[in-house]
Amino acid sequence: MRPLRLMIALLMLWATLPAHAEEVRIKDITDVEGVRSNQLIGYGLVVGLHGTGDKLNNSLFTRESLISMLERLGVNIRDQEAKLQTKDIAAVMVTADLPPFAHNGSRIDVTISAAGDADDLSGGTLLVTPLMAADGEVYAVAQGQLVTSAFSATGAAASVTRNIPTSARIANGASVEREVPVDLSRKAELHLSLRNPDLTTAERIASVINETLGPGLARASDPRTVTLSVVNRDAIKTLAQVEDLVVVPDTPAVVVVDEASGTIVMGDNVRISTVAIAQGNLTIQVAETPEVSQPGPLSNGKTTVVPRTSIKVDTQAGKRLGILTEGPNLRDLVSGLNSLGVGPRDMISILQTIKAAGALQANLVVR
Repeated sequence: MRPLRLMIALLMLWATLPAHAEEVRIKDITDVEGVRSNQLIGYGLVVGLHGTGDKLNNSLFTRESLISMLERLGVNIRDQEAKLQTKDIAAVMVTADLPPFAHNGSRIDVTISAAGDADDLSGGTLLVTPLMAADGEVYAVAQGQLVTSAFSATGAAASVTRNIPTSARIANGASVEREVPVDLSRKAELHLSLRNPDLTTAERIASVINETLGPGLARASDPRTVTLSVVNRDAIKTLAQVEDLVVVPDTPAVVVVDEASGTIVMGDNVRISTVAIAQGNLTIQVAETPEVSQPGPLSNGKTTVVPRTSIKVDTQAGKRLGILTEGPNLRDLVSGLNSLGVGPRDMISILQTIKAAGALQANLVVR
């Protein structure tokens, strides 16, 4: 109940805030098309674990990986394979994001996840691991001491675990070995991609750019794209000027409902036409209190359990029909829904019914 009460309190606090349009920088709502990160992945070994590594019988690939690595280092132990122990070693998958404009020698963060049945990666060291992109080329090499921010302890009859000890990170744990070339200076056109596609917002962005930096520079190509014509212009300087411009983004009227958690999120443009609402719950409580029937002495009877069931029905007859008037803004809408005295889960049913009645002037998204 506490999370629900907290959510209601936050919703009521939000409703009391003054409604006004917020200006945001163009750089905070758009991305430059073609300027993106690339995902990297690699397979490696973590050593130095305190008996929490992969089990020999379950993770045979860990043993094979260790033998192959030692052979590359000039150590041949194929004839001693049966005696090889892997409890202090773990096979892991290493992932990272290669940011745009990363140059040779730059450092990036990596994430390490157990690939076998290791119990804990705390205190381990990742050995040199090449990181490849989707094209199969190596773009970075990772190595270093793991940090898990977790711990686990196990006793004879109990155990405790905090966070995820089989997943770790290494800050600046990989060195970039290959660059992904991105040259913006030679392009005649640049494209700004809106993170939340909206034709009104795209047109506003184009308008503020043209008013500030000169007519004909920008145009809205579609709800997601604003095209910049940078012929005879310094593309980098133009982008820097465009990013700092502010615009008021438009938001569609959307109500997002998560029935599993009872979460409701509404946009500022949501409106509800005047409707009458009767909201009430039928509560049925069933209680089982079985009684034991004990036979008398020397009666040759058997002890039996006699069922006793108590049923209580609450129809909440005090609930009345309420009128929710049309709200001019989100604050009045939320205040009207809260005035009905309903919780988030009941509010979800109300919103779905209002939408079915055609009185909810918004798109209802149920997850």
